[in-house]
Amino acid sequence: MSYRLRCALPTALLLAACAATPPLAEVGSTAHGAGWHAVPLPGKQATHYSWAHKDGRTALAAVSEDSASMYRQPLPRAPGDFGDVSFSWWVQDLVAGGNVADAAREDAPARVMFAFDGDITSLSMRTRALFELAEALTGEKPPYATLMYVWDAQAPVGSVIVNPRSDRIRKIVVDSGPGELRRWRLHRRNLVADFRLAFGEEPGALGSVAVMTDSDNTRSRAASWYGPVELH
Repeated sequence: MSYRLRCALPTALLLAACAATPPLAEVGSTAHGAGWHAVPLPGKQATHYSWAHKDGRTALAAVSEDSASMYRQPLPRAPGDFGDVSFSWWVQDLVAGGNVADAAREDAPARVMFAFDGDITSLSMRTRALFELAEALTGEKPPYATLMYVWDAQAPVGSVIVNPRSDRIRKIVVDSGPGELRRWRLHRRNLVADFRLAFGEEPGALGSVAVMTDSDNTRSRAASWYGPVELH
């Protein structure tokens, strides 16, 4: 597979494809370690993920050195079988020059991402063609929609940002700027309400959850720690 072919596809769609739920015989719990696994992105150096302790808590440590990859867990739920979700993170520093609204600088120190099913035939021909290319490169079909919670350097908390390269990925800023760095931040959100806010429609089935710390676009460094992700 050529580097040119990999780069022809927006990173956003590679990310979406890799956010899809892989076929597994059993689904692990959301507890630390159970069912979680590293997921590389084609053409990208991998972020290093490892289980560690941070401020007395068991956590998933993520260190990005000019890299981008995910740590994922299948989390299948039928529509109506999920509501609130809670997650936490501890961020060392903001990504220098990062901006999740700018395709050229679209890095973030912390992301929690949820992949949803839906009617892909209802999408534009261009989007479906990109999905087909993403599947060819990654071996996985992209989800219908990916909802991200992010920590951005400057966008106000509550901002909804459509990915500049794929409108099938939308982000909600839940932390912004340096004011809350180097401490645990706990968030509890309603997935259904946030999906409606971001996409303007009802969510389909939930497929997976993933975390990602990336700094490949800015060629910089980022370090974060993630607590457990829990559905309520």
